[in-house]
Amino acid sequence: MATKYIFITGGVCSSLGKGIASSSIGALLKASGFNVFPQKLDPYLNVDPGTMSPFQHGEVFVTDDGGETDLDLGHYERFIDTNTSKLSNVTTGRIYLEILNKERQGEFLGGTIQIIPHITNAIKDKIKTAAKKSQTDVLLVEIGGTSGDIEGLPYLEAIRQLRHELGKENTLFIHLTLLPYLAASKELKTKPTQASVRELRSIGIQPDIILARADYIIDDEKLSKIALFCDVDKEAVIPAYTAKKSIYEVPLNLQKYKIAQLIGKKLNLGKVNPKMKDWETLIKRIHSDRKDLKIALVGKYTGLDDAYISVIESLRIACYHNHRELKIVWIDAEKLEKKNKKTWSELKACAGIVVPGGFGKRGTEGKIMAAKYARENKVPYLGLCLGMQMMSIEYARYILKNNQLTSEEFDEEGKLTQDDYVIHFLPGQHKNTDKGGTLRLGSYPCELTPGTKTAKLYGKKNIEERHRHRYEFNNQFRKKLEENDFIVSGIYEKQNLVEIAELKNHPFMIGSQFHPEFLSRPNKPHPLFKGLIEASIKGK
Repeated sequence: MATKYIFITGGVCSSLGKGIASSSIGALLKASGFNVFPQKLDPYLNVDPGTMSPFQHGEVFVTDDGGETDLDLGHYERFIDTNTSKLSNVTTGRIYLEILNKERQGEFLGGTIQIIPHITNAIKDKIKTAAKKSQTDVLLVEIGGTSGDIEGLPYLEAIRQLRHELGKENTLFIHLTLLPYLAASKELKTKPTQASVRELRSIGIQPDIILARADYIIDDEKLSKIALFCDVDKEAVIPAYTAKKSIYEVPLNLQKYKIAQLIGKKLNLGKVNPKMKDWETLIKRIHSDRKDLKIALVGKYTGLDDAYISVIESLRIACYHNHRELKIVWIDAEKLEKKNKKTWSELKACAGIVVPGGFGKRGTEGKIMAAKYARENKVPYLGLCLGMQMMSIEYARYILKNNQLTSEEFDEEGKLTQDDYVIHFLPGQHKNTDKGGTLRLGSYPCELTPGTKTAKLYGKKNIEERHRHRYEFNNQFRKKLEENDFIVSGIYEKQNLVEIAELKNHPFMIGSQFHPEFLSRPNKPHPLFKGLIEASIKGK
């Protein structure tokens, strides 16, 4: 079967949930027996999100092959249950960088470099290459931004050309747009949707399906109106209501309107019948009555869900499978340092503690204090990347009676020696290393130590997990700490790097140098998150 291409665009405003809509469509097609590969095209000029602030971009999601990518790829993987790759994220910065490098090397033989055809051809090549290398049945392509954005025009032109080249039977345009509700008149308005579609049509793109985002019921008259003025079939105007309790409701919500069959008909996919039993079981779990479980998330970007979206989803998923309702308690690490009574009281009211990944010195002493509290009070603790390093530093300070012990990352003025660094630079790294794309990135094997809590949780000896960091545990401390309660429960054998550690005589105190949150799936909670939630329930 020739690859089919589905292009998802957004209109009226940003943050409508194109990523969730794309992921949900992918989940439905996967459940119908098709291979699906997702791709996100981002119009910003950064080469990748790796050096962007979480306030600007949210989480940086890491792929198996080391791509630093948009957080929507996390949604793709969780919904579709497929691994993405560097092919799955394209930015304008990456496109321009590659084109200009070719120009500097004389590959264009002195010709004039232009948006059309050079940039649009490069975009089309990225799309076609993803389809070819993934050998997928359906390539799902989400265009970042909103119709009408200047920076998005080359992408829209590229997919317009692809429809011309590949044919209507092999391409599908889906447009997600907002129906705003006016409280004064108590009605949803279709005019912004009409304007958004008109914007697309002005550059030659006619949507085949419109997903109408709304917080209120869309009556039949408005659906007919959208169909008429936007020139789409009535059955192809599909309400996309705000999920009541969870984003994982969206695939089933869309399928109420037979969207999978509609896509199958328009792309000549034959009989399409998604098997959604696992999703239905999941939604029943989510909507069941469940006791609340408070988990502290100790970080710098408190209250900003997108900065820790995979961690939060991993905790939610583990709670779904343990009949609990997750209640995230945001703990500002800097307030712990300042001994803020309210913040400490909130931390102490939690059944478990998570210290997620991060970079930089700010807030780290507060995170170390959280690790100390968890150790001394037997509170379940899961440290992720930096959180593992905080746990290790805290325990080393405790055992070796030396509060000067720290990470090389935090000794910005270089006043300390290697003997003071529980955490130090990776081999081959140094302070002058470029920031972009130079971390230890992607999936690496890890050999677990038999008999440890970690090995029992995973149920196997060899695992693979994804990384994003520049610093490692300093092995000169290993023997001193292992003489006490510190256990190295997994290593990267090739370089003898500590990948995961835990404490004996503690119900659950585990720190991973890798990022397990990237491998959680709605119907397959990650072993470490599942273990944390189970231990937190027992502790309470």
